[in-house]
Amino acid sequence: METPNPNPPSPNHPPLPWADESPEAFDKELCDLVVAVAPRIFAVVQEYEVDPGVKDGCVAAWGMAFDDGSVRVTTIDGTRQFVLNTPERALRWFTGRGGEDEVSARLVWLGQADAADFERVEAA
Repeated sequence: METPNPNPPSPNHPPLPWADESPEAFDKELCDLVVAVAPRIFAVVQEYEVDPGVKDGCVAAWGMAFDDGSVRVTTIDGTRQFVLNTPERALRWFTGRGGEDEVSARLVWLGQADAADFERVEAA
């Protein structure tokens, strides 16, 4: 005798739109969903003057900004992580004095993702 399904389909909820589609169509739907809900990625860059009028800089941290407004930031070396209310709040942790030099910080946003895949893709 078969065990009854503990979560039978509800008559109030129609089947998912891809329920009758091929596995390939379902995979495409999932990849499109990932692109639609992906967090925005940004870098926190630090800038400082190395000689009068000559600046240098580095990437100090990477961050993700989610649609609900929450932000996660991790330093490049992975030693510090922050949960913040806005991306701009990260700047205070990376601005200040570096030895004798003043260090400023800015956000640099990556472009919005437009594709997703199940395979790990190496950067070009």
